[in-house]
Formats: sequence, structure tokens, C-alpha cells
Amino acid sequence: MIRNIVFDMGNVLIHWEPQDVCTHRDVAAEDWPVLLREVFRSVEWVQMDRGTLSPEQALEIFRSRLPRRLLEPVRETVTGWWKEHLFPIPGMGELVTELKANGYGIYLLSNASKDLRSYFPRIPGAEHFDGLLVSAEVKLLKPQHEIYEALYRAFGLRSEECFFIDDVPANVEGALVTGMHGTIFRKDVPALRRTLIRNGIRCAP
Repeated sequence: MIRNIVFDMGNVLIHWEPQDVCTHRDVAAEDWPVLLREVFRSVEWVQMDRGTLSPEQALEIFRSRLPRRLLEPVRETVTGWWKEHLFPIPGMGELVTELKANGYGIYLLSNASKDLRSYFPRIPGAEHFDGLLVSAEVKLLKPQHEIYEALYRAFGLRSEECFFIDDVPANVEGALVTGMHGTIFRKDVPALRRTLIRNGIRCAP
């Protein structure tokens, strides 16, 4: 029996697209590929999520390989992309609220920097979460099986009683390997509700 629902954050509860961040930072379109390659798809970005590199350390590295015109947008992005633009995925806040009202434990498991806790109150349904596990705080990343096991230990959960929702197939597969149930979310809330119902989870269609 499923007793707990575990959510990813980016592209599950909120929209997360690097190109949108570039747009809102007034970065010229011709510079988007540079930022995508040198910042968002960099080893340093992953290291920030793992918690082995601080934002300040990452900025120093980015400065060494980016043109001057991009330094300020990159600084604003690394130290606070969430401060101005945080876009909820419609319907997900309502789903979290409903699942909590139906008696499920609600948890977050996210690959994110330690800054996540500073903006988490703005995430849809944040007030209903029973616990958060942030990758940078445990120095692990999805889909490593150790991060799912860290979640179970941190909150006293049984893997077979948990259902995981993530937009990345490898992350869902990692959860399945540890005994958790799960599904890939493709920004289709009605489809997600149908999947939850098929798995015996109480929610409206």
C-alpha cells in the first residue's frame, strides 16, 4: 500500500528551463548557447547540486571562461535565479494539497543546491510537505541509489510504501531499483492523476 508521495521539484512542481532564465536575465539570444554550455550543462553546475562546490567557487570558474558581458547575468543566476521568476506548474499545488488531505505523507527529493530551502516556501503546496531531502546537503545525486536510501532513513520510510514523481527517466529508474514505485511526469497533470489512481492512490481523476 502506498502511504507516501515523493516529488521532484524542477519540471514537476515548478518550471525549470535554462532558456527561460536566460530570457528573464536579458541575455541576447546569440549568447544562450554559451550559457547553456558553460553554465547550465557544466560539471560545476552538477557539483553545486552535489554540494561539493559552493556558488561562489563556481562563479570564479565561470568568470574565467565567459565574456565580460555575461558575468553579471551569470552571477544573478547562480546566486538567485529563483528570486524573481519562479513559475509553478498549474495544478500541481492543488494535487499536493489533495494528497495531503487524503492522508499521504508528502516529501521532496531534489537535485539542487543548498539554497533550495530559502525559496522552498514559494513552491506550490510547500506548506504540506513532511520533509525535504536536498542533494547538496547529503552530497549525493539522483539517480544514485544511495540518495533514495538516505531519504528512507531520514524520514523512517519504507521504500515499497513510497511513490516517486520525477521528470527524468533515469531518476525514476533509480527509485525503482531501491523498491520505490514511481512514474515519469511530462507536465500533464490529468495523466499523472490517472497514473496515481491506477496505482491505488486516492485522488480525483
